[in-house]
Amino acid sequence: MASFDDNAVARAGDQADAGMIAAAERVAAIIESGGVASPGDAFADHDVTIIENFAPYVFDGPDAVGRWAEQMRAHLTGVTGLRHTFGPAHDFSRAGDDVYFSLPTNWRGLKNGTPFVEDGGWAFVLTRQSGPWRVRSYGWAVTGSSSTRRPA
Repeated sequence: MASFDDNAVARAGDQADAGMIAAAERVAAIIESGGVASPGDAFADHDVTIIENFAPYVFDGPDAVGRWAEQMRAHLTGVTGLRHTFGPAHDFSRAGDDVYFSLPTNWRGLKNGTPFVEDGGWAFVLTRQSGPWRVRSYGWAVTGSSSTRRPA
């Protein structure tokens, strides 16, 4: 039977703090820029894995962030006015210098001039590295989307 280390499991009531949410905000800012903003210190120095809803879907290995940034730019071709909002973090847990939480996320913008809305969830694993929290892994899942044509 498995046992849990009480020091490795977050206590009831623990939640993602402002510094942790800031790490997610740094990634969202890259995406809002059309993928042209530098990943800077948003991601961990190594062992990064990103799961996205565009090919090749899994970005891992030594140049995961660089390949993700390149494909994100391509994915966002024709997208303008992109903005996000986060709901409250869910399912927070902590083990040492690593944390996990999920964020309900709403994206809004224009795709080739047509307004769209995309709802989804981001599952994040952050690590404390060189100061601020940095993203070691995330997975994106769309839970709903819509677009509306502007009247002619």
